[in-house]
Amino acid sequence: MRSVPTDPPPINPEPVGTWLADELEARDWSQADFAAILGRPTQFVSEIINGKKEITRESAAQIGAALGQTAEMWLNLQDQYLLAEQAKNVSAQAKLNDVRKRALISKHAPVQLLRKRGILRATELGALEKEVKELFELESLEDEPKFLVSARRANKNEDLSVLQRSWFACVRRQARLQPPSKPYSAKALQRLARSLSKTLHASDDFANLPGRFAEAGVRLVFVDAFPSAKIDGGAMYVDGYPVIGLSGRGKRLDKVLFTLLHEIAHVLLAHVDSNHYIVEEIDDPQSAHSAHEKQADDAAGDLLFPDGPPRVPARISGPWVDQVAAELGVSRIVVIGHLQHLRRLDWRTTLAKNAPSVGDALESWE
Repeated sequence: MRSVPTDPPPINPEPVGTWLADELEARDWSQADFAAILGRPTQFVSEIINGKKEITRESAAQIGAALGQTAEMWLNLQDQYLLAEQAKNVSAQAKLNDVRKRALISKHAPVQLLRKRGILRATELGALEKEVKELFELESLEDEPKFLVSARRANKNEDLSVLQRSWFACVRRQARLQPPSKPYSAKALQRLARSLSKTLHASDDFANLPGRFAEAGVRLVFVDAFPSAKIDGGAMYVDGYPVIGLSGRGKRLDKVLFTLLHEIAHVLLAHVDSNHYIVEEIDDPQSAHSAHEKQADDAAGDLLFPDGPPRVPARISGPWVDQVAAELGVSRIVVIGHLQHLRRLDWRTTLAKNAPSVGDALESWE
């Protein structure tokens, strides 16, 4: 009688029925004898031996009990043979290769979300692979995106999530569609940044921002926030020019404005260059641990109120907010947002009711 292998698996697996037939022969048991031991019909044993029936967990336990072996051994013998047969099946292997390719694609991109956004359009697998490689600028799906290899995050140590990588790639792709019209000028960007809070009072005021930034040699891009990506904005260099991406998360005017000023600050402070990029959640409490984030926050505050922030009285009222906004030449929601950031106003304050949203204007940039 052949000894039944358990580990490692046999080099040339045989049908489990062959192993069972040998076990019965070694014991001089007929199929009818063995069926009686199991309390099963003779046909049940015959079908297993002839490969017409697979062993189940229950029947494996019964066979093991009758032969003094384990149920796991018999299930393993069956699985080893079936997997070996599957490995020889060209059609089955082609389907498995497709599964592997879809898994590699999903390692890079949230396919269903990007399809919903119209960023990925292909339905055929080969065409989908091509689109993903183009978006992430990959030679092969096995590669890491170049920005993860050749550059590093200036503001965080942990890796980007799949959603954050995809957002970054979409910003980069948008930036390349229309490079800025002039060379980058830090002075021009500084000048522009100091004017923003006084010129952005309503949603429509955001509509022409990409053109204003292009004059300073900066590409401004909007890619709508991906669910759960926790991104407010990002800054990077693409083909030698600075790029600022906004996700519009929250879409309230003051929040988007501060995010924009924060990313401008990173560029002006040289926190970002061709070797460093930034993708961040501005309100992330962990940001306080980064010196660069603190510097960018402080610089953004100075850009928000170029003439200095308002002095806040002990009692804050709606008329006072309106008066200060008028004196500073900024939207009242900018003053309210500043007070909320200082924790002088609750985030649920009624003063923020009907705060202007800039979502429609940001979408017009696309």
